[in-house]
Amino acid sequence: MVARTLGLAAALLLGSSAAAETPPAPAPADTPPQAPNIEEAETAAEDIVTFAYDEDRYRRMTVPVTIAGKGPYRFFIDTGAQATVVTHGITTDLELEPTGRARLVAMGSSEMVDTIDIDDLEFADRRLSGITAPLLERKNIGADGILGLDTLQDLRVLIDFEEDSISVADAKTLGGNGGYEIVVRARERLGQMIITDARLNGIRTAVIIDTGAENSLGNMALLKRLRARARGTLSATDVHGQKVHSELAMAKRLVIGRMELENVPIGFADSPAIEALGLKDKPALILGMGNLRLFERVAIDFATRRVLFDLPGTTARRSLFEPEFMATRTKS
Repeated sequence: MVARTLGLAAALLLGSSAAAETPPAPAPADTPPQAPNIEEAETAAEDIVTFAYDEDRYRRMTVPVTIAGKGPYRFFIDTGAQATVVTHGITTDLELEPTGRARLVAMGSSEMVDTIDIDDLEFADRRLSGITAPLLERKNIGADGILGLDTLQDLRVLIDFEEDSISVADAKTLGGNGGYEIVVRARERLGQMIITDARLNGIRTAVIIDTGAENSLGNMALLKRLRARARGTLSATDVHGQKVHSELAMAKRLVIGRMELENVPIGFADSPAIEALGLKDKPALILGMGNLRLFERVAIDFATRRVLFDLPGTTARRSLFEPEFMATRTKS
C-alpha cells in the first residue's frame, strides 16, 4: 500500500455537557446507532455526527447511499468534512480491502488511517467514482458513512429544522431561492465555503457552516481578540476517538451579512482542523447545528457559493435564549 497525505480536516463531537458519553457500539448497516441520551453531534473538516434521535429522525437526518449496487447505507451529510468517509461495516459487506494510507486531520488530533478506493457511489441521482475514502470506526461516526465536500460540489445541502430533516440535490429540486430572507456569499478554500462577511462582537471572523457539528467552535485567536471569560469547559471525542477539550464562553453578538444572533454559546480551542484551513492565527468560527436551529431552514449552495437563511419570523435579530424561541425548537 502507498502512504499518502490527504488534505483532510476532520470531525469534532461537541457535547452539551462537561464530558462526552462513551461512544455507542457498532450497529448493523441498516439500523441507526445507539446514541447517548444527550444530543451530540460532530464536526469540522472531516466530520461526524451522533444524534440521540429516534429511528424516523435518524433516517430523515441521513441520506441513502448505494455503493456498487449494494445498500442503501445511511450517510450523514457533513459540510465541514473535506472527504467522504466509510466504516468497516461497508468494507466487510463489499469485500473491500484498504488500498493506501493517509493522514486524517481531525478536530482534536491527527492520525494515519487506512483508505479505501470506491467506485459507483450513488446518491441524489448522481453516480461518482474514483473516490478515496478514509476508513473509520462506526462507533465514532454514528452512521455507515459521511458524505464530505468531495461529493457535494455543485449541489445544495438543505437543513429544514421545521421538518427536522436534511437533503442534498441541485438548487432547483430543493425549491430554488424563494422564501430565504438572507443570502450570504462565501469564498472557497480547500473545497470548504468560508463566510468572510461576519463579525463576532465586532471582530471580523471567518465562519464555516458545519452540518456535522452540534455546537460551535472558535479558535484561540478568536478568543484572544474577544477577551471573553471562560464559563466552563466542554469535553468531547473526535473521529479518532481522541478527547477534545474546549473553553466555553458567550459571545454577545454574531453578525453575518444583515443577520444578527445574540448570546451565542461557543467552545474555544486550538484545532488541527482549523489550522489545516490556514486559519490558525486568524479569528475563525465553526458554526454548528445547535446555533443554526434559530432558523427554519439553512441552505448551503456549493454551485453558487452562497449560504441562505430562512428566518422563523420577520426579524433578523433574535436571541438564542429567548424563551419563546427555545419552546418552538423543543422536540418531544
